[in-house]
Amino acid sequence: MRAIWKGAVSFGLVSVPVKLYAATESHDVSFRQVHAKDGGRIRYQRTCSIDGEEVPYADIAKGYETEDGEMVVLDDADLAELPSTSSREISVEKFVPSEQIDPMLFEKSYYLEPEKSGAKPYALLRQALLEADRMAVVTVALRQRTSVAVLRVRDDVIVLQTMMWPDEVRTPDFNVNGGEAKPAEVKMATMLVETLAGDFDPADYEDDYAEAVEALVKAKVEGGEVRRTPTSTKSSGEVVDLLAALQRSVDAAKKGRGEEAEDEAGDEDAGEPEKKTTRKAPAKKTAATKKSPTKKAAKPAAKTASKTAAKKTTKKATRKAS
Repeated sequence: MRAIWKGAVSFGLVSVPVKLYAATESHDVSFRQVHAKDGGRIRYQRTCSIDGEEVPYADIAKGYETEDGEMVVLDDADLAELPSTSSREISVEKFVPSEQIDPMLFEKSYYLEPEKSGAKPYALLRQALLEADRMAVVTVALRQRTSVAVLRVRDDVIVLQTMMWPDEVRTPDFNVNGGEAKPAEVKMATMLVETLAGDFDPADYEDDYAEAVEALVKAKVEGGEVRRTPTSTKSSGEVVDLLAALQRSVDAAKKGRGEEAEDEAGDEDAGEPEKKTTRKAPAKKTAATKKSPTKKAAKPAAKTASKTAAKKTTKKATRKAS
């Protein structure tokens, strides 16, 4: 893993220098939008909704849309006036009981690794959290913005979990009152709960959808159902450049021999008649000549030439006999 942030946890007069690592990663299956005919990627242009013109990155600014649909454009000077911080301190505000933190507030998780000089105070903070069975509510500046987070212990490692602001959690605006359940129904439901009771083990659950997609893709690759496009994001640009260089070399060699350079489209133009070229010496047959449709037309010409040669041989034999 690569550290994405360095700073220090401070509680009271104790400071713990730490490194921050992303604790989670997404394995969601993502698909590209492509042209079904040839597999080419579908590209989207940055166009203005008013004049329809494509907008370069240099002319793109940040805008805030008001509730009535008006757009307020903010420039760099405006953004510079916003409250931001580059503090490298994770400041502990208070220690609260774990059950008081609603899991819905949790957003993203990070691992905290102590620097060598902070190993002892790191262990002290970890043990204090375990003994008190509490979480530390902290403030931290990440990505130029101050966030509220908590520190808790997981497998001997202190985890920092950023939290949403209270107004970011929506309140349900629907009614769920469906009447009271009968005692017999409650008893039966309780029995069902006890029957399905158990301990949670994350290893018991697998992302079968992602595995099925991977198996499907692997089968298609092994079956040769792959469309390699020049703009493929995962194809090697070096290979494409090499092929282009080879094609240019072949074309240059053909021009040096007085031949027509082969079109990159290959057989698409094969239906057009070949142009005659003047050669000083007989040329060897090339792959392009073999593929050319004029090969069939060359057969009658070859037969005519052989008949002419036979007539000349007969005349010479007759002269010698006389």
